[in-house]
Amino acid sequence: MQWLRCPICGNKTRNKIREDTILINYPLFCPKCKQESLIEVRNMQITVIEEPDTKMQSR
Repeated sequence: MQWLRCPICGNKTRNKIREDTILINYPLFCPKCKQESLIEVRNMQITVIEEPDTKMQSR
């Protein structure tokens, strides 16, 4: 088992993953930097998903 690390600051989060863990569109919160990142995990590889900017909505 391995701790998930924040992709922004690199510190440990409160979540652990195993070798067979698969996460899709998982909102990972970091208690240290107080940021939330949307991630995917497959084969112990963490990928950050870039969210579209929701502030730029057309009227």
